[in-house]
Amino acid sequence: MARRHDPERRRRIIDAAIRVVGRSGIAGLSHRSVAAEADVPLGSTTYHFKTLDELMVAALRQANEGFAAVLAARGGPQDARTDLAAELAALMGAWLAGDRTGVELEYELYLAALRRPALRPVAAEWGDAVVEQLSGRTDPVTARALVALMDGILLQALLTGTPYDEAYARDVLGRVIPAG
Repeated sequence: MARRHDPERRRRIIDAAIRVVGRSGIAGLSHRSVAAEADVPLGSTTYHFKTLDELMVAALRQANEGFAAVLAARGGPQDARTDLAAELAALMGAWLAGDRTGVELEYELYLAALRRPALRPVAAEWGDAVVEQLSGRTDPVTARALVALMDGILLQALLTGTPYDEAYARDVLGRVIPAG
């Protein structure tokens, strides 16, 4: 029997993995659960992703694209005429106002890197990419501090269920950014 050409199958499997983790957490992720969610044969998931770590790396990389898309859509962080703290605070608010499940998923995969070394390089890519973009506005050490602070603010909002406070975020981010 000829194999049906399905160039989008890999992407559908990744999308399915993201939905499974979003619904059931990392503990619910298996080749079998992803195959069922993607409506593909089990062999397809293991063909494209030999291990669950490979699948999680692909899912985290795709989830990272969510924040990158929000950042790219807002040119303010790179524009020296804008208030960087205000731009970053608004950016975080826009990200949380979008698909909050996607934000939660990204952090769940990000934190899974604590126990899964294969995820660490891709988890670091997010921070490195934001640091690179912010380094055009401030020094690299301050850019890294801003990323750490943003992570903390976002995690607190997600973990406590409290509404995101953009004014608070703007204030604390502004305290880290050297006066120009």
